[in-house]
Amino acid sequence: MRRPSGPLGIWGLGVKKKPVVLAFSGGLDTSFCLLYLQEKFGFDVVTVTVDTGGFDAATLASIEARAASLGAVAHHTVSGTEAVYRDHISYLVKGNVRRGGVYPLCVGAERVVQARMVAAIAHEVGAEAIAHGSTGAGNDQIRFDVAIRALCPTMAIVAPVRDEGWTRQASAAWLAERGIAVSVETREYSINEGLWGVTIGGKETHDSWQVPPDAAYAWTVPPQQAPAEGAEVVLTFEKGEVVAIDGVSMGGVEVVRALNALGAAHGVGRGIHVGDTILGIKGRIAFEAPAAAILIEAHRELEKLVLTRWQGHWKEQLASFYGMLLHEAQYFDPVMRDLEAFMDSSQEPVCGQVKVKLVQGRLSVTGARSPYSMMNAGAGTMYGERNAMWSAEDARGYCRIFGTQSLLAMQARHRAAALAEGAGGESGESLQVVS
Repeated sequence: MRRPSGPLGIWGLGVKKKPVVLAFSGGLDTSFCLLYLQEKFGFDVVTVTVDTGGFDAATLASIEARAASLGAVAHHTVSGTEAVYRDHISYLVKGNVRRGGVYPLCVGAERVVQARMVAAIAHEVGAEAIAHGSTGAGNDQIRFDVAIRALCPTMAIVAPVRDEGWTRQASAAWLAERGIAVSVETREYSINEGLWGVTIGGKETHDSWQVPPDAAYAWTVPPQQAPAEGAEVVLTFEKGEVVAIDGVSMGGVEVVRALNALGAAHGVGRGIHVGDTILGIKGRIAFEAPAAAILIEAHRELEKLVLTRWQGHWKEQLASFYGMLLHEAQYFDPVMRDLEAFMDSSQEPVCGQVKVKLVQGRLSVTGARSPYSMMNAGAGTMYGERNAMWSAEDARGYCRIFGTQSLLAMQARHRAAALAEGAGGESGESLQVVS
């Protein structure tokens, strides 16, 4: 197949007439891409909007109308909320995953689902290429490109804004010349909403010393304006997932939506995160993730009750690694399925109820109970004084053995120090181990 020169050659497109599938949000960048790909290169463009929890019905209808008005030959609206919960959020909760110990990965999981579903439509319509409107500055270009290459290795990736260096002002002017008005978004903050939370960038987030004002937040009330009496909620877990709130059975997506609403009303879930982008630079965002805050804290406390020390230790290490790979566009590496299998296995006993108190932006777990609880009150009496599972002599022997390595290490260091000062004996002298 002949490969054209110029931008088409960059994208690896042939001359055979096949559609290009465009991930479409209806904003400036993707609106520009839709018209540009038609006018500049004569492509038939199929648009796909994947809702991962951030769009209402009116917004989705508006996006579809814009695609049609800009000449899309077909438009697909796909719901990705169940997939986001099932394939990603459930594991972020099972792993208690917070990047940098703070950020619950609101965006990375969404982009994986969006890329997966756009790729599925591309296969369905026999597309030659998949297009997206990402710039060359952020994480999303990497997430889309990596997923598309894994799922559609024979399709080209078309990213005009990135590959041809279009600025927002230039692309808006190009559209305006054709009578199409699209806002350049002079808003002070860039806001991304999805099922797992909201990310907020702009102004104060560009300065590591500054704090965004209350007005920058989209979901949560200012903590000081939340009800002073707060609220208490009881969550029921089965195998690491919440299946009921205050005794009312719910599916995963319904749980997340309900806890987002509850937490937001009490000012819970706000945070600011500084971290490393995939490209290696530092980035800073504000975020709101009420459901994530509630679920992760409740789940962590229940795990403390039912998992062994070493289960908790290794799950924490592996879950942190899992979160890093998900954030950094490595969801399709087979190791992710291995890590998910480990987490699923660890969650078998994570069943029971957890009480959570929400008060003016603060969250505390006030109680947890489980049929798998390892906190056996019958094993001891008057905690710290006696225990029915061992005798005083057992305890004395355990303490003596448990400290053996510390004792040997200290004696070895004292002997070496004495030798270095010329005051010690022979290097091969035996240790005197005291009881």
